[in-house]
Amino acid sequence: MFEIISKIFKGPKTDFKALAKKGAVIIDVRSNEEFKSGHIKGAINVPVEQIKTRINDVKKMNKPVITCCRSGMRSGMAASVLLSAGIEVYNGGAWNLLQKKI
Repeated sequence: MFEIISKIFKGPKTDFKALAKKGAVIIDVRSNEEFKSGHIKGAINVPVEQIKTRINDVKKMNKPVITCCRSGMRSGMAASVLLSAGIEVYNGGAWNLLQKKI
């Protein structure tokens, strides 16, 4: 379990730009209001409280997922849930910093 948490929150350096070019889905797990105030173009808003109920929707996308939020904490929690469901997922951290990386 510690390895999973470590991978989500620290993990090796991820090439988010390459993931995005290959079609990774960006899921912004902030609230609807936060999302409306600014987000990465093309990102999907699934508030962290809803991530468990949307796992099947995410699986149907059949693509790697990058989660993001305001600071990286909620996206880390969401990434953990998705990883446990067998989804290839990367914690992108803060959305505004992720946007600069992609």
